[in-house]
Parts: sequence; C-alpha cells; structure tokens
Amino acid sequence: MPHNVAYFLAEQAAQHPDGAAVRAPVGREADGAIRYVERSFSQLDAEASATAHYFVARGIKRGTRVLLMVKPGLDLIRIVFALFRIGAVPIVIDPGMGLKRFLRCVRHSQPEAVVGIPPAIWVARLFRPSFRGVSVKLSVGSGFEKKIAQYNAQGDFSVVDSAENELAAVLFTSGSTGPAKGVCYAHGMFVAQVEAIRAQYGIAPGEVDLPMLPVFALFNPALGMCTVVPEMNPSRPATVDPEKIVRAIQQNSVTNSFGSPALWTKIARYCEAYAVTLPSVRRILMAGAPVPPALMRQMEAIIPNGEIHTPYGATEALPVSSIASTEVLSETAVRTALGDGTCVGTPLPGVNVRIIEPVAGPIATLAEIVELPVGEIGEIIVSGSSVTRSYDKRPDADADSKIADGQQHWHRMGDLGWIGEAGRLWFCGRKVELVQAAEGPLYTDCCEAIFNVHPQVFRSALIDVGRGRPGIVIEPETGAFPTGDSARKEFIESLRKIAQQHAMTSEIDTFFFEKSFPVDVRHNAKIHRLSLARKFAGA
Repeated sequence: MPHNVAYFLAEQAAQHPDGAAVRAPVGREADGAIRYVERSFSQLDAEASATAHYFVARGIKRGTRVLLMVKPGLDLIRIVFALFRIGAVPIVIDPGMGLKRFLRCVRHSQPEAVVGIPPAIWVARLFRPSFRGVSVKLSVGSGFEKKIAQYNAQGDFSVVDSAENELAAVLFTSGSTGPAKGVCYAHGMFVAQVEAIRAQYGIAPGEVDLPMLPVFALFNPALGMCTVVPEMNPSRPATVDPEKIVRAIQQNSVTNSFGSPALWTKIARYCEAYAVTLPSVRRILMAGAPVPPALMRQMEAIIPNGEIHTPYGATEALPVSSIASTEVLSETAVRTALGDGTCVGTPLPGVNVRIIEPVAGPIATLAEIVELPVGEIGEIIVSGSSVTRSYDKRPDADADSKIADGQQHWHRMGDLGWIGEAGRLWFCGRKVELVQAAEGPLYTDCCEAIFNVHPQVFRSALIDVGRGRPGIVIEPETGAFPTGDSARKEFIESLRKIAQQHAMTSEIDTFFFEKSFPVDVRHNAKIHRLSLARKFAGA
C-alpha cells in the first residue's frame, strides 16, 4: 500500500474524474445564493501537479520545511497536495493564537520556505529574525493561478514514494493548556487516519462535506468527498454567521460536517428559531470539547436523516474512540448528569487504550506504569498506527508525553478518565485542571455536568480558588446574568441546592459569574479554566 496520501487524490481523479472535489465561495447572487468556484477531482489533481512543478522550479524539494500561511479553500487544498507530491513538509500553525505566540512557533519550527497570502509574506519580511532560515517566499495572491497555469503543459508530477515513517507534516497543537507544540505526522499516520475515518463512519465517494476545521478538508480528497469551503473566519470560528452555514448545507446538499460544540450550539439555535431542518445531512462529527447531551437532542430534530458522532482524540492521536448520539441519549447521558464524566465511546480498531495511575513527571518505558482496574479514574494513554511518535524538535515534550514500548510508542493524552465494563472510555477532564480538594480529587467534566443542567447556565468551569478550595465559575445563558445583589444571591442559592444533591459537589460553596469564558482559538470550545483560576484566585 502506498504511504503518501497524495496517491489518493490521483486515485479519485482516475475513478471519478468529473466528480466535484472542491467548491469555494466567491460571492453572492442577487437572490442571496452563494456563488461558488468548483473543481472536479481531475482538475484538482492536474492543478496540484502544476503547483508541484512550480514549487520545485522555485526551490522547494523533498524534505523542505514549508510554513503554510494560506486561508482555507481551494488554494490550501491544492498547495498541500502539491507539497505531499513533492515530499516537502508543510508546517501548519493556528493563526488565531496571537502574533507573539505565532512567531515563537515559527522560530521553533525553522521553516525553509513560506507559502502564504500577501500579508503573510509581509509578516515574514517584517519579522525577519523569526524567519531566519527562510530562503523561499511564495505569494498566494491574485496572480497565483496564472503562475501555476504556466506549468500545466508539464503534465503529471509523479507522487514521491514516501516511507511509512517519513515526516509528512508538522501540525501545531492549539496550546489550550500549555505552549503550542509542533506534532510530527508521518505519511503512514495520515493514511491510517484516512482509513480509520472511512471505516468508522461509512463515508462513501460522492459525499459532500462542510468542514468547519480546515485541517479536516485535507482528508476529503482521499475519501472521495467534495469539500464545500464554509464562509467563516478560521481564527475565530465561534463568530460564524449560522445563516451562512445553513445556506451552504442546503444549497450543496451537504451530507457530512465537522465542527465544535460551540459552533453547533449556535447553528442549532438558529435552526430552532427559524424552524429549519437539514434533511441531506447523514452525519455530524462534533469534537474539540465534550458535547452536551442537550445539544445532541436539539440536533436530532434538525437532522432527521442523520446521526451525531463525537470522536475523541487530540492533534497527537486522532481518532482514539467515537460514540453516536443514539448511544449517548439512550444509555450514557444519565450517568454524565450524575457526574460520571462524558462517555467518548469504544476505542477504534487498532487503537489501544489504558488507564494508568497518574504520574507527575516522565515515564520512560511501559514497565514503569501502574495500570488501573476497570472503573477507576486515572491517566489515559493510547497507542496505535494513527498515534504520533514525537514532537518537532522538542525532546522535553517527548519525555513528558511519550512512553516507549519496544517498537511502538504510547501517547499520554493529558486527560483523566476510566474504562467501563462494556469497554467504553469515559472522559473526566484535563489532568492539569484537576482540583485536589481536601475531601478528595475533583474532576472538571464530572462536576461541571452537574451544574450545567441548571436552565440558566450556559456552561460552568471548576477551578481551584487557592490551596485546593474548589469553586465554580458560571457563564449564564444570554439574558440570565445576575444584575444586583438579590439576583446574584438567588442564582447562587439555586446552584448551592444542586451542589448539595450530589456527594461529589456537596462541598463546593464558592461561585463566580463570568459573562464570557476564555476559550481555545481552534474550536472556541475548550474553556481556559487555569485563566479563570488566576482571575478568581483568593476570592
């Protein structure tokens, strides 16, 4: 089997040459309909080949580290597949993390080339010290298509025969609970991910996908799915206009879509307000943060012919497990509301999951772990063909997160959880956000689920107020923020009553209110609990 995912695009071009591969928005018609530019699989394959010829002519070759600073869409897809064809290594860093953190990631990744929109090229010139090793700067502007069109006559650019463990890309984590780190993806891992996603969700060629996380668009040519590029700011996904997403789904008969719970909450509320259903949708994948069962119930009526799936994983290991909404709502949601955590399903075939006694420092080999029995909460570690082996130039991070086991490696997810008797994995929260209270450890996902059932609570966050004293920060629903002492006292008393109904939360007696939680830049869904803890420390 070939290990370079660029082979998959050539395969789709041969088998479905006229099938739609990409539709990118370019404006609006008079009636409000979205106007698209479209490429078939054969056209996309030809353009990826021409782009590869152009890049090689400009000095990019196999192994060249290429920082991508391109907006999601047609250009990004054909550029990435051109780089894979060459065997160059794209580096992808979240643009929403802020300039200072972004430049720190650039310096660490040491790119040799930059391919980006004109403002990105300007950034590379203005902050030259951070781009010290860059010898090639290629602008993806209005004249880019004309440049690559000059190489059409050179025909097919043969896909390099990459080794299974050869570096394919460096994808940076969002840095939601620590510094962002570059994750090394080998070609074999990309292939394993494609096959796992195809098999788990029954994705068939000819389907139409609306990916609200840009990296997922890169799997679609390999899966034979058409990518409909959403109209949204990838740096601030939660600012999306739900009408634009709904219109895109309706106009393109979208069958599949990926997005965070924060995005789907916004879309679900829009659909309910305007009595909209989306009958073309077969499946929705929600990830980036635990998915509230209430949101699943909302979405069931909106996608009458579809199913919601919640894959669990991380940039370093994806997908680890998955569960469908029917299973959640019929079996596991009751336990989540009681504080057992969020069930994230059964591990996928080929993925091994263990729960171990939490360790503060590095674990050199698997012989050093203490595996915990069924039902006991501990640290989650995983291994498998889609689990990355290392970080980019970060031996310190490798020591903290990787465990050697002969020829295979285990990744420490940084999460706490437990495995039930049915083999399902339950997520209880991030390890660094655990509150070590005097009465015993308190887990964020377990405690917050208890308070989230309150009708005026949009979401909650467990924090350590200081010296193990637990507190709960509440982000109320729109219009429910307490104004005045009386409303505040009444709200707190209702929260206190809920807390006292459960042994796990009975000792929590400190409550705060925040109009809008700080969240991660990638999904706008992961709560920055440590930031909230710093804000309310000692209160």
